[in-house]
Amino acid sequence: MKVFVREFKTDKLLLSWENVPDGATILDLKNRIYLEKKKPQVVRQSIRLEPRGKSINDAKRICEFENADNSGCVNLYLKDIGPQIGWRTVFLVEYTGPLVIYAIIWLLRQPFFKNNAFPPISSDLYLRKVALACWCGHYIKRLLETVFIHRFSHATMPLRNIFINCSYYYGFALFVGYFTNHHLYTPPTFGHTQILIGFFLFMIGEWGNFSCHLALKRLRPAGTTVRQIPYPMSGWFFTRMFNLVACPNYTYEIISWIGFTIMTQTLPCKLLFVNF
Repeated sequence: MKVFVREFKTDKLLLSWENVPDGATILDLKNRIYLEKKKPQVVRQSIRLEPRGKSINDAKRICEFENADNSGCVNLYLKDIGPQIGWRTVFLVEYTGPLVIYAIIWLLRQPFFKNNAFPPISSDLYLRKVALACWCGHYIKRLLETVFIHRFSHATMPLRNIFINCSYYYGFALFVGYFTNHHLYTPPTFGHTQILIGFFLFMIGEWGNFSCHLALKRLRPAGTTVRQIPYPMSGWFFTRMFNLVACPNYTYEIISWIGFTIMTQTLPCKLLFVNF
């Protein structure tokens, strides 16, 4: 079998590979392109059947795409998709920001900081501490899941996207943190009852979200991109939500933010929930 790789815009022949082994994969082809051409890097390569087509999965065997005329040739197109960044790195950067930003806003509102721009808070301290613990706990949980639980189906994403993602997370952390820790903050209308209901919902959402992430991890062996139909784990009550919705981890995430919104009764939290 012979493989021809062309540039997706100009149709210029970039590489021809003769006597391709039957078991050779798209990833093998990418490595060969980089070995011979020295660019683009493997993670920047998108191999497709048509110039404007979709990228072919790295695990696919090249022989699956032999020309319809049975000529023993395969014609493929290469596109450089630009600088990439690892998904794990993306998550770590996204989740560290909100954790740090909210904590800094909290610290700036403490009495030991003499700053006219940030008058210290002296009311509803218990609620604000609970909100701080919930917010920071949520993002610490996300960071730990990123390191120890999540298994990604794609290794990288375009570098430019991280700036969009971070602007959302960082912006709302600043927005929520500022108003929740404002010296003129208005407490929940229904007092402790509302706070307890919100906190209870938040904790249910967090535990349910964690349970679903653990269930999803067990469906994908380490080092693979295998996709399986998710199902509830025995002994994990909250994973039964898989019987009702396709992605219950997001359902529980929404429940968490509904709880946080009820507990703090701040407009920015409502907007965060709506934009989620």
